[in-house]
Amino acid sequence: MTQLPDSVKPWFDAAEFATIATILPNGQPHLSVVWVERDGDDILVSTVKGRRKHLNLERDPRATLLLYPRDAPYSYVEVRGTTTMTDEGGRELIDRLARQYTGAERYTMDDGTENVRVVVRLTPQKVVTLLR
Repeated sequence: MTQLPDSVKPWFDAAEFATIATILPNGQPHLSVVWVERDGDDILVSTVKGRRKHLNLERDPRATLLLYPRDAPYSYVEVRGTTTMTDEGGRELIDRLARQYTGAERYTMDDGTENVRVVVRLTPQKVVTLLR
């Protein structure tokens, strides 16, 4: 496991958007813009069971996440690693992220659906940063 540099941890603690790359069945990369939360050096992302990102990670748990803060767009952190997934705490994570990113008390886009929220935990194996 690799640690996140202290200089980029505040980016993960703020409402900064990130892009996560997973691997499609044909080997092509699949990119999604996501909300993120940091748990120590791990990065947490929410998704829905059965969606492309979830299916990709079930088949191949490798992922890369790129975050560049809006107030320093020429700086970035790239986190490469492997993921684990659980639906335990899935609803709580998406609600916390909704509060942080939108100010809403809870995430309502899943209301009235059969969606099962999944917590994706990305554990860093390599971290690349550019600070400007």
